[in-house]
Amino acid sequence: MADPIGLGQAVVLGAIQGATEFLPISSDGHLAIGAMLFGATEMPLAFVVMLHTGTLLATLLAFRKDLTQLTLSLARGLRAPRDYVQTDAGWLTATVIVASVPTALIGLFLEDAVESWSDVKWIVGLCLLGSAGAMGLTALGRGKSERLTIGGALLLGVAQGLAVLPGLSRSGSTIACAMLLGLSGPAAFRLSFLMSLPAVGGAVLLKALDREALAGLGAQAALGAVVAFFVGLVAIWAVRETISRGKLWLFALYLAPLGVALILWQFTS
Repeated sequence: MADPIGLGQAVVLGAIQGATEFLPISSDGHLAIGAMLFGATEMPLAFVVMLHTGTLLATLLAFRKDLTQLTLSLARGLRAPRDYVQTDAGWLTATVIVASVPTALIGLFLEDAVESWSDVKWIVGLCLLGSAGAMGLTALGRGKSERLTIGGALLLGVAQGLAVLPGLSRSGSTIACAMLLGLSGPAAFRLSFLMSLPAVGGAVLLKALDREALAGLGAQAALGAVVAFFVGLVAIWAVRETISRGKLWLFALYLAPLGVALILWQFTS
């Protein structure tokens, strides 16, 4: 049975979700740490759904211009699909669709296991070290391309799919992978967050269909979602600025000690 969430905890966990969903430091990992610190082994499903809804809405707002342009170009492109795929908008849309396939398959395959791993400190810590490694690798990315190959899109989808592991950052993994495949930092940032929409939106929809999620909605869930939304907007801006300055690797300096600390916590407590 999930532990009840107080209003104060809702604010803290909403802020954690809003910041860590976009900063490349893993939202699931930090929510798991937050739950551990509050003494909760599992958060109410309704609360989890609302937190992700808040950050999903923040993504839609922050990338509204890109989404509007892609939607309009898709409507025109349906008249001549072959020509449309050759355009930048068409190629970006195709990349997101192709990458979403391995993401969905991996997410479904790991779903049951991940639920039991989120409260295991050494697993979360190990995944945080993986995120630290991904951030360190961004220092090697000097690409200038604006497009990925189909194979590159599949690899990016695998990276996003594996990020269901608690502590492995979705944004960090996909941005690092895209940069290593030759994309420029700004292009990797844009693609990473556009890719997140079908992945996160699909996950939120599946969880929202659960009767438990609808039955558990309340003031705490709504408050957490609002906090996650506003903090998320700030976090998106921070990531964009960090990438433009080529300093994304600095997040590894935070993630590595945190991962080590969690592993030590597991075996010394």
